[in-house]
Amino acid sequence: MSTQPGHQTGSQPSPQPSSQSASASNNPLLQFERLPDFPSIRAEHIKPAVQTVLEQSRAALDRILADAKNQTAPDWQSLIDALDDQDDQLSKVWSTASHLNSVANTSDIREAYNDCQPLITEYYAALGQNEQLFGCVEALSARADELNLDGSQRKIIADTLLDFRLAGVNLPAAEKKRFAEIQTRLSHLSNVFSNNVLDATRAWTRHLADDTLLVGVPEMARQAAATAASGKGLTGYLLTLDFPCYYAVMTYADNAGLREDMYRAFATRASDQAIAAAPDKEAAPEKAVAVTQWNNYDIIREILQLRQEEAALLGYEHYAALSVARKMAKSVDQVNAFLDDLTRYSRPAAEREFRELGEFARDTHGVNKLNAWDVSYYSEKLRKQSYDISQEELRAWFPLDKVRQGLFSIVETLYGVQVERDLGAGVWDPAVDFYNIRRDGEIVARFYFDLFTREGKRGGAWMADCRSRRLITQDGIAVQQQIPVAFLVCNFAPPADAQTPALLTHNDVTTLFHEFGHGLHHMLTQENYLRCSGITGVAWDAVELPSQLMENWCWDPESIALISGHYQTGEPLPKALLDKMLAAKNFQSGMHSVRQLEFALFDFSLHQAPVDLTRDFVGDALALARSKTAVYPVPAYNRFQNSFSHIFAGGYSAGYYSYKWAEVLSADVFSRFEETGVLNPDTGKAFYDKILSKGGGTDALTLFVDFMGREPDLAALLKQEGLQVQ
Repeated sequence: MSTQPGHQTGSQPSPQPSSQSASASNNPLLQFERLPDFPSIRAEHIKPAVQTVLEQSRAALDRILADAKNQTAPDWQSLIDALDDQDDQLSKVWSTASHLNSVANTSDIREAYNDCQPLITEYYAALGQNEQLFGCVEALSARADELNLDGSQRKIIADTLLDFRLAGVNLPAAEKKRFAEIQTRLSHLSNVFSNNVLDATRAWTRHLADDTLLVGVPEMARQAAATAASGKGLTGYLLTLDFPCYYAVMTYADNAGLREDMYRAFATRASDQAIAAAPDKEAAPEKAVAVTQWNNYDIIREILQLRQEEAALLGYEHYAALSVARKMAKSVDQVNAFLDDLTRYSRPAAEREFRELGEFARDTHGVNKLNAWDVSYYSEKLRKQSYDISQEELRAWFPLDKVRQGLFSIVETLYGVQVERDLGAGVWDPAVDFYNIRRDGEIVARFYFDLFTREGKRGGAWMADCRSRRLITQDGIAVQQQIPVAFLVCNFAPPADAQTPALLTHNDVTTLFHEFGHGLHHMLTQENYLRCSGITGVAWDAVELPSQLMENWCWDPESIALISGHYQTGEPLPKALLDKMLAAKNFQSGMHSVRQLEFALFDFSLHQAPVDLTRDFVGDALALARSKTAVYPVPAYNRFQNSFSHIFAGGYSAGYYSYKWAEVLSADVFSRFEETGVLNPDTGKAFYDKILSKGGGTDALTLFVDFMGREPDLAALLKQEGLQVQ
């Protein structure tokens, strides 16, 4: 959920093939008592490490079940702690391999990852369907009072029993087999979907011999395009679909034809409509790539067909109902009503905003029709006219080092910790930094910061766990406190040159804060059990609360003073500029809201609709969602769904609504900070004590009510976004 990239476009990530032996004795992925030794890890280490740890896990499971058979009844240490020992080792291997596949994607690493993914899926599918193990957990549940298990332990047992049922443990043998086959196939398809998006994004470039078409594009973006061209041995400028480049063209390029080309390339990635491009079409037309080879259409249909079959096997009406079984929301009907309510509040504002944008384009620029590739461009011009401020203008005031320093200062103030850079950890790219978090001098967590876009790194921003907090025991006695370690990844534009630091837009700043909020949830947990540590065990529609909460400090004047300062002079953000920025906070908030609601409605309705392979039921579901939310049409060639990785290659299937759901929670929680002072350490401690440190050890709604004293209120979000209740 958060990122940092390499500073050289086209630089090769550190993991490279070698002749080094990949035996267990010297395999760096199997050194569990230390952080991953990234400079030493090679693609050839991945499969042997996975095979070794899976073999060890199966042997350990046999011992656990044999011991349970000889006991009158299992206890926590002999069952859950023993299972966690193996799960922790497997997680350490696989989280590292998965991370490298995302941030240092070479053909060798991808091949090794692809080879191992079915092994991982098959292992967990068999584990989830192990009836003897299920019986042991049921027996442990029956002894909860006798063993005086605490609240976290009881929730872990309840969650584990639900996981068993949702893994098909109670199915007849033939259906169990089919369920496991579905899991393996879905895992494979999701990986192929993700790779197709990455490859299709990489494949498209546009080479410009000069900057004629780049009029209006900020100098920093032009320099980055020139660097990209130089990195490929070209003169002039090279445009790519990496988000910093795409955003700069769509928002600032005066040439509508260039914007249309970029829009079409981005909106048709991994589809039948994708347009091939080459570094220099005229000079090397034979290098043009037919990017339709990465078409995700059939993959999407098969994924949905399998999810529907999976839900039916488990007795659910559709996949949305299966998804909600693990969520904070109580039912599919509640989610549908929630999305309908937000749409009802947001759409009138969005329609008004788009009408105003159209009038501005017509009256000021003589443009009578706004196409999809015009909206960002004229919106930025309207923002500039209305508030005399632009995202690009703000870059100078948000150098990365200052933002990072201010972010750490805010976190230190609120949660009583200290953040320090540590130069001793091996990293996968020279641009990656590593940090410790201390409390009262003791290291309580650590994290990697990988913030810049680069070749071989997938787009977006995310947080992933490297190590999870747990208390390691031996014969019931605590022997080691394992501290949590996070991967925090973003894809910001790297420094344009050696003399200029990385400069962030304010949107980049909120992304960084968002991902760090996820990181805090993982790193500041006080739970000692692997199955409820950090975000593990947290309902997925509540997991965005800490991340979206952190975004609020990006808009607070007191906090902005900490995270801003001109990169050349260090001068604080002038009050006049701050006032303009805050005044523009809710600029087109209705349009932004319905855009997110379009994604959420499409996702949730799609997973309620019957799969009908005789028609384009996916496109029909998207068209229906747009009919409820969209205030301007998109071209018929738009294939947004083909790169919607959140729901087809991530954890948000039938759960994308979680972003809006958690916005309600975060807006409500921040209202308490506003009442007491946004940098009030007492309020920060209360949030830490009652929510942040609790991980998945307590039901999410219970934690929210404990902090707020009541259930969530939608009004806080509507107020925050400047939307009126109808």
